[in-house]
Amino acid sequence: MIKVGLVGTGYAAQRRAEAFQANPLTELVAVVGNSVETTASFCETYGIPSVSGWQQLVNDSSLDLICISNINRDHGMIVRGALLADKHVIVEFPLTINPDEAEELLSLAQEKNKLLHVEHIEILGGVHQAIRANLSAIGDPFLARYTTILPKSSLMNKWTFNYEYYGFPFIAALSRINRFTDLFGEVDSVSCYGRFWDAEKVGYFSACYTQAQLSFKNGLLACLTYGKGEQFKSSDRTLEIYGTQGTLRFEGETGKIIRDGEENAIEVGTRRGLFVKDTEAVIDYLTTGKPLYIENKASVYALRVANATLKAYQSQSICKV
Repeated sequence: MIKVGLVGTGYAAQRRAEAFQANPLTELVAVVGNSVETTASFCETYGIPSVSGWQQLVNDSSLDLICISNINRDHGMIVRGALLADKHVIVEFPLTINPDEAEELLSLAQEKNKLLHVEHIEILGGVHQAIRANLSAIGDPFLARYTTILPKSSLMNKWTFNYEYYGFPFIAALSRINRFTDLFGEVDSVSCYGRFWDAEKVGYFSACYTQAQLSFKNGLLACLTYGKGEQFKSSDRTLEIYGTQGTLRFEGETGKIIRDGEENAIEVGTRRGLFVKDTEAVIDYLTTGKPLYIENKASVYALRVANATLKAYQSQSICKV
C-alpha cells in the first residue's frame, strides 16, 4: 500500500484524489490546501483530513508519495522539500517556473533514489496519439500552428491570473511546447511577442496574449499562440501540421487529414480520464518497474525552450535555445 499526501484542492487535485482512492494499491492520507473554505470542502468530499502546511505533509514519516497540484510558483520548492524528506514525487507541469533549478531537482531525485515524475497528460491525450498515428501520411512536416484562446470573465482574482503564482504563459502552459518537442525534437531558436492587461487588483492580470515562433533544427517552424482573459470574446483551440503531402487539422477534439483536395475525419480519443492514466502509470512504475510514458529530461528540455521564449519576449529579439 502506497500512502499518499496531496498538495492542492483544485481541478487537478480533485482528479488525483479520485484516482488514488480508486486504486487498490494507494491510500490517500491527507491534503493541504490554500484556503480554509476550499480545503474544508475538499476534505468533506473525499473523506480525508487536512494538515496546516506542505512542510508538515512532506515530513510525515508515514507517507511514501507526495502529489503536488497547487500554484506553479511553489512547485520547485515543494518538490525539493519532498525529496529531501525521502518521498517519491508527482508534480503537475511545470516542474518549476525557474528553469535554472530544474536540473538540480533531477539530480536530487537521483541522489535520493526517489521517483520524480512530471505530469504531461497531453502526451497521453487523443489528439497527440492521433498526430502520431497519422503524421507519416502527410509527408515531411514543415509548419505547425497551435492556437489556444480562452475567454474568461470574473476570474481575474484566481491564481492562474496572478503574475507571480502563474508565471510566464509558455512556462505555465508548458504542454504546448512539450507536445511539439516530443514530435519534432530539438529547437534551434525562438522569438516571442506578448501583451498583458493589468487587473484592478495589484499583481493580477485580466488578460494575456503571447505568441512564439519555434525554429526546429530539422527545419520545421512552429507558431504557438496562447491567450486568455476578458479581452477575448470567442474561443479557439486549433492545431495544424502542414506536410509536403497533406495537412493534419484539429479543432478541439475533432481531427481530419487533408490530402489531394479531400478531407477525411480521423479518430481522436477522449480527453477524459487522463489524470487516472497518469496516476496509474506512476503506481505501475513504483510497484512493477514498468517504464513511464515520459522521461524527465523531455520535460526539462521543453522547460528550457519555454524559458527561451521568456527571454525573447523580454529582449524582443531572437534567442538561441
